[in-house]
Amino acid sequence: MGRLYLPPHVLVAVGVLAALGAALTLLVRPARSPEPAAAAAAPRASFVEPRPGTAVLTAAPAPAAEPQPAAPPPNPGRLVVRPRAGEQVVVRTRPRGPVVARLGARTEFGSPTTLLVAERRGRWLGVVTTHVQNGRLGWVDSRAHALASSRTHVRVTIDLSARRLVVRRGDRVLRRITVGIGRPASPTPVGRFAVTDKLPGARYGSYYGCCILALSAHQPNLPPGWPGGDRIAVHGTNDPGSIGEAVSAGCPRARDADLRYLMRVVPLGAPVTVRA
Repeated sequence: MGRLYLPPHVLVAVGVLAALGAALTLLVRPARSPEPAAAAAAPRASFVEPRPGTAVLTAAPAPAAEPQPAAPPPNPGRLVVRPRAGEQVVVRTRPRGPVVARLGARTEFGSPTTLLVAERRGRWLGVVTTHVQNGRLGWVDSRAHALASSRTHVRVTIDLSARRLVVRRGDRVLRRITVGIGRPASPTPVGRFAVTDKLPGARYGSYYGCCILALSAHQPNLPPGWPGGDRIAVHGTNDPGSIGEAVSAGCPRARDADLRYLMRVVPLGAPVTVRA
């Protein structure tokens, strides 16, 4: 047969159709799987189980803050009570016990009545008072309207073996004072006492020096023929050579300069501990 003759416009249409078929073949062909090398390069998961025996690095926990020591509570001082003006305080031998004294606003020496509280039992306050024997407490009702109260931070210790008186405010030592003490036959009584009066020595005689700091203590061993009372006091002397010696009738003696300091610093009602 002879060669087939196609008109030019037919040849153009056939060419266009062939180009479209090739383009459609490329569009519908499935994408090939990635090469093994490309798959190996894929990023690993962020969280993995560690192999046995392998160390795992983790962020260290923040160190716990060390607890700070609590600040010590402020020293509240010692409680003291006193009768209100125009009132009386009833002192008993024990809570609800017999009445031993009725105290007004002033002592027998004219000082403001001030009682150191040494113990508490419910509503009852055990107070240091000269109206009971050494080593005993009087008892007052804390609910009594006649009572007013305050606190003192000053205390006094008298060491008879060292013949030294120490004044403290809280735990701070304010002054150390050398004192004379009672002679062997009339020793200074030991125990817990309190300051009851602050008096001028000249009112009672030159042998008391400048000043008298009277205590609640009594002297149970008075010298024979003793003309005075039995109250113990820290006082001055007109015999400075006796300071530091055991020569008195029981009262601690100190220099006038030290007594003036005590009169200024030690308040009424301050606790006084005397030890052997």
